[in-house]
Amino acid sequence: MNKTHASLPELQSLVHDWISQWDEGYFSPLSNLARLTEELGELARVVNHLHGDKPPKRTEALGDVGEELADMLFVMLALANSLDVDLEQNLNAVLEKYNVRDAQRFTRRDDH
Repeated sequence: MNKTHASLPELQSLVHDWISQWDEGYFSPLSNLARLTEELGELARVVNHLHGDKPPKRTEALGDVGEELADMLFVMLALANSLDVDLEQNLNAVLEKYNVRDAQRFTRRDDH
């Protein structure tokens, strides 16, 4: 199987292209935030079923962590697009912040 890897700008563009095919276009930022919260709840339910103390109901499907994370990512990309946020630039800034702030916080592995 040939896997392709998309950058954050490419992912934002893919989401934009998908949303742009519909007359309704982007949901409002507040609606996307509500959607993101809904997706987080679905992820929490699946993780709790798999790793927590609450088993699923007998009539309930187990769910898929990857699918729930991908749903959240889609909504985050849509929210970023609707607010003209460059996620690549912002993620790089966050990683730099963590590299500086947490440089001595954790025990570094010898292989890094």
